[in-house]
Formats: sequence, structure tokens, C-alpha cells
Amino acid sequence: MSRRIRRKVVRKGGNELDSVGLSETGVSGFLDEKEMVDWTRLPDDTVIQLFGCLSIRDRASLSSTCRNYRDLGSSSCLWQSLDLRAHKCDWNVSALLAPRCVNLKKVRFRGAESADAIINLKAIGLREISGDYCRKLTDSTLSAIAARHECLESLQLGPDFCEKISSDCVKAIALCCPKLRKLRLSGIREVNGDAIDALAKHCPNLTEVGFIDCLLVDESALGNLVSVRFLSLAGSTGLKWLSATNSWIKLINLRGLDLSRTDVVPSVIVRLLSSLNSLKVLCALDCPSLEEDTSFVAEQNYRGKLMLAFFNDIFKGISTLFNDSTKTKKDRDIFTDWRKDLRNKDRNVDEIVTWLEWILSHSLLRIAESNPQGLDNFWLNQGAALLLNFTQSAQEDVQERAATGLATFVVIDDENASIDEGRAKAVMKDGGIRLLLNLARSWREGLQSEATKAIANLSVNTSVAKSVAEEGGITVLVNLARSMNILVAEEAAGGLWNLSVGEDHKDAIAEAGGIKALVDMIFKWSNDGDGVLERAAGALANLAADDKCSMEVAAFGGIRALVMLACNCKHEGVQEQAARALANLAAHGDSNSNNAAVGQEAGALAALIHLTRSPKDGVRQEAAGALWNLSFDDRNREAIASAGGVEALVALARSCLNAASGLQERAAGALWGLSVSEPNSIAIGREGGVAALIALAQSENDYQDVHETAAGALWNLAFNPGNALRIVEDGGVPTLVNLCSSSSSTMARFMAALALAYMFDGRMDEFALIGSSSEETSKRINLEGARRTALKHIEAFVRTFSDPQAFSAAALSSAPAALAQVSESACIHEAGHLRCSGAEIGRFVVMLRNPSSVLKACAAFALLQFTFPGGRHAVHHAGLLQNAGAARVLRAAAAAACAPLEAKIFARVVLRNLEHHQVGSQV
Repeated sequence: MSRRIRRKVVRKGGNELDSVGLSETGVSGFLDEKEMVDWTRLPDDTVIQLFGCLSIRDRASLSSTCRNYRDLGSSSCLWQSLDLRAHKCDWNVSALLAPRCVNLKKVRFRGAESADAIINLKAIGLREISGDYCRKLTDSTLSAIAARHECLESLQLGPDFCEKISSDCVKAIALCCPKLRKLRLSGIREVNGDAIDALAKHCPNLTEVGFIDCLLVDESALGNLVSVRFLSLAGSTGLKWLSATNSWIKLINLRGLDLSRTDVVPSVIVRLLSSLNSLKVLCALDCPSLEEDTSFVAEQNYRGKLMLAFFNDIFKGISTLFNDSTKTKKDRDIFTDWRKDLRNKDRNVDEIVTWLEWILSHSLLRIAESNPQGLDNFWLNQGAALLLNFTQSAQEDVQERAATGLATFVVIDDENASIDEGRAKAVMKDGGIRLLLNLARSWREGLQSEATKAIANLSVNTSVAKSVAEEGGITVLVNLARSMNILVAEEAAGGLWNLSVGEDHKDAIAEAGGIKALVDMIFKWSNDGDGVLERAAGALANLAADDKCSMEVAAFGGIRALVMLACNCKHEGVQEQAARALANLAAHGDSNSNNAAVGQEAGALAALIHLTRSPKDGVRQEAAGALWNLSFDDRNREAIASAGGVEALVALARSCLNAASGLQERAAGALWGLSVSEPNSIAIGREGGVAALIALAQSENDYQDVHETAAGALWNLAFNPGNALRIVEDGGVPTLVNLCSSSSSTMARFMAALALAYMFDGRMDEFALIGSSSEETSKRINLEGARRTALKHIEAFVRTFSDPQAFSAAALSSAPAALAQVSESACIHEAGHLRCSGAEIGRFVVMLRNPSSVLKACAAFALLQFTFPGGRHAVHHAGLLQNAGAARVLRAAAAAACAPLEAKIFARVVLRNLEHHQVGSQV
């Protein structure tokens, strides 16, 4: 996940500078009166330095501006190092680069295709090759590379496994590259004795070997590599330790040995420390056999050699390598002081510490990836500090691995985006956020990518997110989101995604231009990368939850971008986030026009309906949520139905009975939204939606949101007599009764009571009693029993909001305070979000005249909720009541001698609410 371009650095006061200041290059002398730089007058060496800070892509762009820049951009000093990891480098591209690579010394690549292209660069003087993502790299390709580059001194492939590379290829490398000094290979299945002997025979200058995470290595043959000074077998298996100790005695030049993550035992360690006279450092991190031997851990007698393991202080141990003049007062600063100390350099110590940086960063990354149990103390006390130290290394690959390690070791559960709070704070404590942001500002794209990944992961923690924002990290991430390097842009989008969770940083992201950058990213990378698209859509989904930000998303073309993803992208993660973003954009129907705009965007509704059929629950959930929100708009509601939304959502409701509560809630919610329309309600009943909703209403007790949406949908459906009868016939009465009496959600109980009231206010009876006389009698008996049960539980529900003391006071007094007390105790504040049509309000008004005292009380109770001052739609409902002349009916109900006390008092409260809204409208 990294790419970068190497460049020269200037020195000032003996320290390396990561950027070239204008004053240092003389640019300040070329400013005109308007403070503009005359770029054509810059000295050639300054222009070459600027070229050195650019990626291949940007060099090409700058070279195209004028003839002089074209010539300077081709300077051989700019083409001694080449990083191809961020580019799709095939045979044709490499042929175009070849004329500039005559003096190429170092190349980094990613993947087998780029490895093939290296051959065509024709850089016969190549000294260093480094590659990753080499699982598909074959013997033939690597052997051909070795054959074309006999001057090769360093070959490094990893850290991912080279599964198709065999011992034959290692032998070919030895035969073709006699000047080889460093060989590091990861994940080879077998390195046999012939291959190792070939290295010993043909590579006399070989000083460093790493066979890392290999399945089988001939440990006896390793003893023939007498020139080797540093040997790493970290993570390799199948090693015969007795044979190894007998053979490695011949390694008279060996100064560093890495056996981390192996099954090495204490007796082998003791023998190696005693028999290898030249050995200075033995690294054995994450070796269970050593850590479980308490006597070995306690002894810590390593015969004057340095041993690094989890159970000792690594910083303190490394500090013993230095003489007194180099040692620092704080062991934690040993690496920093070593890098700064230019006067007291010891070549042998420098060589060891440079190797230690490499092998420790590699092992820490591997350990972080496997995340074994019981290492919390190590990570908190040493691991985090080590990784932060390595981010300041002079070795680029060490810096990148350290940043990747920081991104990895904090993660507990990648699927649920949860990180370890203690580890995140350990990074913050040692100034890690500032260090990572400085790396993200680097001109090297590899560092940008890995540092940004670490910032993104750490920002899941709210304290870290706050620190990132305070240190200017949001601006850094927004700038990186505009990168032409897709992997840098991807990690930056991930950082903005995590920072946009909650409300704390949304405004800052918008002010920094983050919304436009994210929308542009979708259009820029629409055909190239699912990862960047998923993160960009996820960040926009979070930002769209804010009303102001949602308007910006729409203004910058976000609706079209997200609909394009929903229509065209096949990656489920992208589909899920695009649907979630559209759902959030459509959630602001009362405050902006995004709801209507999403519905009117070509292909939006059809795409969302199609996504409800996805095999992934997350995609189906977000698509149903978007359709639910869109259904609040009248035009969208009918368009969804016309596009086949009813059938799709009923099928979804049927199929999600065993799914997570979020999917069930949104499936029922979308049907609830569509059922507001009478034709849609009938269609839902006809398609079998009643039975599906009843089944959802029977979900587990802690699924409160599912209970609410299913009850709401059944309430709307019950308005139609045919659907009301279907609810009875499909066994819905016991389900609604159970919700009404037992649900832990007050809103579910309320809407279940209203559904039952609709069903048994008399309108269903005539519809039900059509058929033979025997059928009529049977239905009448069944309906009568269901009616008694329903009314009993409706009455019990309403009475739970009837405070006897408050009711007695209100019955004896007409004072406003008495009614206010009743109103407050009876109010269900969440019901203020419900919006009823004129027909629904009219039905409750008619219900006030119903012979049933229970239904009268229920109707008055419902109208109280819908008109309670402060409710979202209270004014709308009050207007409907006034237009329907309901005041007269309410006064009659309040004064009726035979009406129940609840009906009278609630009717008076509703009249009071209407007066309140009437006065308010006049004001």
C-alpha cells in the first residue's frame, strides 16, 4: 500500500531537510512587484531539485510545459531511482521510460506485471530492486530480471509471500548476480542446499541474507555463507535446531541473527550465544518457547551479547551498543540521538543499528498483523514507541513499515472498525499524531499512503480524531484526497470517513474543501478502484447526515456521483456506502430539496430497488433505508411503486426474518413509507406484505425499532378494510395485541393500538361479511372474539397514560393548569414525528362518535398526540382538524354524559391544543 519517489536532500547545519525552502534556492530574488514567481527565470539546478520532489506522473506534466523543462526533466540525475508501485507499468510503458533509465540504479515495483516491465527498462547498471505483492511472480520472470542485471547488489521481495519462487530461481540469482550483497526473500516454500551453496560460491560479497516466513530452509547449508554478517530467518518453519547450531559455528563474520517468530528453544539460544564469537545481536521476538520458560526469562545472562525479546527492555539493550559519548540520558531517545550524532559514528555500530531498524520494523508489522494475545503490555510500554522511532528512520522502507505497523497494531476488529483505546493513546502520548502528519506531508507517496492509513485507523478513537483536527490533519487529508496516486487518495478518503463520524468535524471538513474533493474523487476513480470509491462514498454518507453538509454534497454534484456508483459499481462495499449516502441525503426532506432531487436523478430509484435484491445484507439494508426516506416525498413514493418497489420490498421483508434488526427495520420502514398511499397499501396487501410485516412484528423483544416500523406499516395497511381483514386472517390480531401490551417500545405499543382501532371501528365488518350465510356466521364469530380481545388491550394501553389524580383534578376544574398536567403525563413525544393525512385525521374524528367507549378514548388520545404543541407536524394536523370542523365533534365528546372520563378529558386537551395553534397562526 505504498509508493514514493526518491530525491536528493539539501543540508543545512548538518541536518537533512525534507523540503527545499524558497530563500535557500534563491527563488526570492525572482519575485516581481505582485509577489508572483517567474518560473522561467529559475536556475536549472533549482528546477532539477523541484523535479526531484515530484512523482513520475507530475514530472511528465511539468516537462510538457516548455522545451527547457522537457530537457531538464530528462536529466540523468533525476532517473537514478524509480518507484513504479503507484503506476500500472506494463511492457509498453517501460519501453517509453527506457531512454531515461540508462543510469537507473534503484527501482521499486509492485506486482508481477511491473516485474515483467523491469526487463524492458534496459537499465543494465541497476543496483537495487525491491518489490512487493509478488505472489504471482514466477521463477522465469525473476530469473530473467537477474540475468539482465548482473551488477545487482540488493534484491528484496516482500513482505508478502513469494509463493511461486523456488530454489531454482535462487540458484539462478546467485549465478547471474555475482556482486550481490543483500538478499531478502519472503514466503518461499523451500530454499534447498543447492541454492544456498550457489550463493556461497558465486556471491562472495554477500553480507546480508533474509529468508523470511519460508516453509523450509536448509539450515545446514546456511553455514556455508561465511561472508554473511546478518542473517534473518524470522517466521520460517521446519528448522532443525541441532543441525543449525552445529553448522552456524562456521559463520565467523555473523554479527546479527534474527530468529523472531520461530519455535527456537532456550537451549539453542544459549548455545548460539556461546559459540558464535562474532555475534553481537540476537533478535527473538514472539518466540513462545522462550517466553514460557520462566527460568530463561529470569536469568538474562547472554554472555555479553545483546538479545532482544518481549521480556526485556529493547531500548535499553540497544543503548548498550554505543559508547558513553553517544549514549543518551533517555534510552527511548537512542535511535534519535544515533541519527543526529554525525561526529562519533562507528561504522560497525551503524551497520548493526541499520539492520536492527529493518528487522524489528518487519517483525513488529508481522506481529501486529497476527495480533497474538497477551502483548498489551509490550505494545503500551515498548511497541508503540519503537514504531514511532522507526517512522523517523533514514530507510524509506522502514519508515513505511513503521507507519503500517501503527495503522495495524491498534485495530481490534477490522470488520467493525474498532481499535484499542490504550494503544491509540500510547501513540498520542509519544507525539505520534504530529509525526504521522509530518510523514503524510512528505513528497514521497509511499510514506503519504502508509502514514495516512495510520491516521485514518487511529481517528476511529474520538480523542485521536480531536488531536488530528487540532494539528491541522483535516487540511492534510483533504489535500491528499486530491492526489493523483489512487492509494494515497484511498487512505485520505478513509481518514475523512472516520473523522466525519459524529458531529465534531463535519464543518471543518466542509470548510477545508473536503466535500468537493470527495465528490471529485468518485468521478476521477470511477473505473479504477473499489477501495477509494467505498471510502469516498462512506465519508459522503457521514457528511450527508448533516443538513448543511448535505446541501453542499448536492451542490458539488454528489447526488449524480452516488447514483452513478449505485447503478454501475458491482463491489458490495461501494454499493452499501453509496446507498447509505443517498439515504442520508434523502433524510432532510423538511429542510432542503435533496429528497426530491435524489428521486428525480435518472436511474436512482431503479438502482436502489435493484440493490434490495443484493446477496449482502448491508447493501439491502441501506438500499431499503434510502427508499424509506425517499418515500416521504409524494412523487418519489409513487415513482418507487411504479418501478417495482412494492414487489421488491415485500420480497425483502419476507427474506429478512432471520437477519439483523437494522435490515428488518428498514424493510418494514420502506413498506410503511409506501403504504401512506392507498393504492400502494392495497398493492402491498395483494403482494403478501401483511404476513411479512406480521412476522417482523413478532421479532425478538429487544428489536424495538423493528416493532415500531412493523406496527407503523400495519397501522397504515389497516386503514384499508381489505388489508384489515388480511391482518385478521393472517393471525395479526394476537401479534398486535402482544405489541400493544408487551413491547418495550412505547411507539410500537401506540401504533399497534391504532392499528387495532382501525380494524375494529366497524369499516371492516361489511367487507368481511361477503359470502354464504355459513361463512358469514363463522366470520362474525371469529371477528367478534378478535374485537373483544383488541378493545380490551386498547383500553389497557390508553389507561397507562391516565393519571387518576390529574384526571380527577381536570374533571373538577376547567383551569388550564389541570389540563396541562394531563397533557404532559399523556404525551408520547416521539409521536410528534408522525404525519397523518386528512383521511386519517378524519377517521379519528369519526371514531369519536363510535358507540364503543374504548374507541372514543383511543381516538381522543391519538388526536392529543398529533396536536401536542411542539410536535413536528402538530400545526399541520391542527389545520386538518379545523378544516374538517372537528372542534364541534370534540366539544360534543367532551360534554357527552355517557362518554368515558378518558375520552372527555383527552377531547378537552385536544381543543386546548387547537386553540394554541390557532392563536399561534394568528400571531
